[in-house]
Amino acid sequence: MVKGECFFCGKEIELSDKIFRNDTCPNCKRALHSCVQCKFYEPSAYNQCRETIAERVVDKEKANVCTYFVFQGKSAKPNETDQAKKKLEELFKKK
Repeated sequence: MVKGECFFCGKEIELSDKIFRNDTCPNCKRALHSCVQCKFYEPSAYNQCRETIAERVVDKEKANVCTYFVFQGKSAKPNETDQAKKKLEELFKKK
C-alpha cells in the first residue's frame, strides 16, 4: 500500500502496491512517477537529483522511466509553521 500526499495538489492519496510510469493522482490527474514526486528530488543538487542517474530528466513534473524513483508522498505546499516563520521574519526585517 502506497500512502502520501500529491506534490501538486496536496491531497491525500492511497494506491495499491507500486507506482508505475502512467499512474496519475486521482484528484488532480498529474503524474505520480515524476521527479518532483520522488524522495531523491533536490532542486539544489546536480541535475536536481540526489541519486546518480544515467540520463538527465529535463521536465521534472512529467512522467518518466527513472529506475531510482521512490514516491516521497509530500506536497509542495508549505506547512503552517514555515508560513508563520516567514511572516515573522518579514515583520521584523530591517528596511
